[in-house]
Amino acid sequence: MIKLNNVSKWYGQFQVLTDCTTSVSKGDVVVVCGPSGSGKSTLIKTVNGLEPFQKGDITVDGVSVGDPKTNLSKLRARIGMVFQNFELFPHMSIRENLTIGQVKVLGRSQDEANEKGLKYLDRVGLIAQKDKFPGQLSGGQQQRVAIARALSMDPIAMLFDEPTSALDPEMINEVLDVMVGLAQEGMTMMVVTHEMGFAKKVANRVIFMDKGLIVEDDKKEDFFGSPRSDRARDFLAKIIH
Repeated sequence: MIKLNNVSKWYGQFQVLTDCTTSVSKGDVVVVCGPSGSGKSTLIKTVNGLEPFQKGDITVDGVSVGDPKTNLSKLRARIGMVFQNFELFPHMSIRENLTIGQVKVLGRSQDEANEKGLKYLDRVGLIAQKDKFPGQLSGGQQQRVAIARALSMDPIAMLFDEPTSALDPEMINEVLDVMVGLAQEGMTMMVVTHEMGFAKKVANRVIFMDKGLIVEDDKKEDFFGSPRSDRARDFLAKIIH
């Protein structure tokens, strides 16, 4: 479903990604972890072209992300993206947030978009909030709305960029529970997170990054049981402790 081959990226002289190669099959849940500044958020944003890259290839469902001829808007409509800070439109109701992308990008009728959006709002347990505005919801609720909005576009895969890092501790589980449900239903997911409990519960694989490199790319049992690198061992000892 997603293939990265020798992907490198620079900001000016500074190299943020170095020869990153990995793949995500249909139905896989891959957790990307590592210390701050290791390149994990940049890596996930290259997958749908939000971050351009200078070297290597990325394909999503056979479509080349780096090809200048590729319609990135169309591609992004097929890959759900959930950000750290929700990115909802504050001046629109929850219902409008859920439907605008479907109408403008997918060309759905307002009625069809409404039906689809409310179905997923119900799926994340927030149907009662449909006429409120984002500012009237808690952070955890806003993030669940953001997930519902991404799902209402019928994505073939979902990318999550530290979806719980801006939340109060008691709101983290309500978002993780929705993500666990998605994983168990077979959604293809790449998740940048420090939530190792989530990784242990639902990930097939764990990618560990440091200084722009993929240091480990292993089955979760191997990563948590016996990480191969000192850097990963050190990271796990700190984060799990």
